[in-house]
Formats: sequence, structure tokens, C-alpha cells
Amino acid sequence: MLKLYDCSTAPSPRRARMFMAEKGLDWETVEIDLRSGEQMSPDYRAVNPRATVPALMTEDGNILTENLAIAAYVEALHPDPPLMGRTALEKARVLEWDFRCTMEGLLAIAEILRNSSPHMKDRALPGPRNLEQISALADRGRKRLAWFFEDMETHLTATDYVAGDHYTMADITMTVVFDFSKWVKAQPDGDNAAIHDYMARMRERPSYSL
Repeated sequence: MLKLYDCSTAPSPRRARMFMAEKGLDWETVEIDLRSGEQMSPDYRAVNPRATVPALMTEDGNILTENLAIAAYVEALHPDPPLMGRTALEKARVLEWDFRCTMEGLLAIAEILRNSSPHMKDRALPGPRNLEQISALADRGRKRLAWFFEDMETHLTATDYVAGDHYTMADITMTVVFDFSKWVKAQPDGDNAAIHDYMARMRERPSYSL
């Protein structure tokens, strides 16, 4: 059975949980308590030296430590339903939009949170090395996130799903971006009707509750 090193409160491993749930898979969960710093423990560093979650142990004992790698592995073994595209163009579009949601959305929020939260002093980046906060990066992150939601509002007026005509990995990432933005009090306001209508549809999926 697959083994997922997870943290139930963190946005990044939620993407892996949702992806595997959409595939109808079962897996074993090992909870890693980020608040207590368990990711820095020797035991977990032996699993993932980068000290981040998620990490997926495959059935044959290999470890994958990035969401894109986890998704690619699971998709290759369980192609239905297709969450990373069917045709060459669909596959490219899913990666394109997932990258945008990650870089312009998730990383903008992380930039805000890690450079402004007192709880993350000297933890401006994840991983085993400490790095001091830079307040200007938090300001930049807020601008980047606002621009991202502005662009997604325009995009979602013309499509039901982020990367095409069906649910994909890009929708998982967009869902996590929207919910993660609560952490920094930067969610789209009521004028963003397309985003809010889209999220209402996403909440209907069983994987949303994970």
C-alpha cells in the first residue's frame, strides 16, 4: 500500500491527498506535526532530507517528495480518471495551469505568510535551513496574489474547469490556493463571481473535504 507522510493542516500535502482520492485509491497515512517541528526530526529526515511534506513511499519503498512527482507516478499507474490530461495538448495545458496556480497563487501566499508571521521567524523558506524574513516580500506576495485572482476571475468566466473541459490536477491546486488564501486574509471578494461559482462546484466533490 502507498504510504503518505502528511500533515492534515498544511496545504501542500492536501494536494496529494485530493489527487489520490480522486483516483479512488487507499493509502496509509503517517502524520507529521509541522507545528512541533517533527519534520526536522532525524526519523523524518531519514525519509525526506528536505524536511518537507508531502512525501510518498511507493509500494516498492521508493520515496517521492514533490506533488508533481507524486501526481505523475499515480497517474501513470492509475490513468483513469485522467487528472493530467488525455491528449498531448491537454497534458500540456494541465501542466501550464497547474504551474501558474502554484507559482502565482500558492507561492505568493507562502511568500506572505513566511515573511510576516511571528510564528515563522527565521523560517522564510521551508526545508532544513533557516532564513530570515523580509517584510517587503510579504508586500510583494499580496500584490502577486491579487493579480493572480484577477487573472483567474477572467479565465473562469469562460471555462468550468481551470485547464479544460474536465476536472484535473490544476483544479486541485486552484482549490488549495483559494482555501490557503484564508490564512493571510486575502481571499477574493464578492465581486469575483466566477471564482466563487467555481469554488461552489469544487466543494461538491468528495475529495474537497480532505
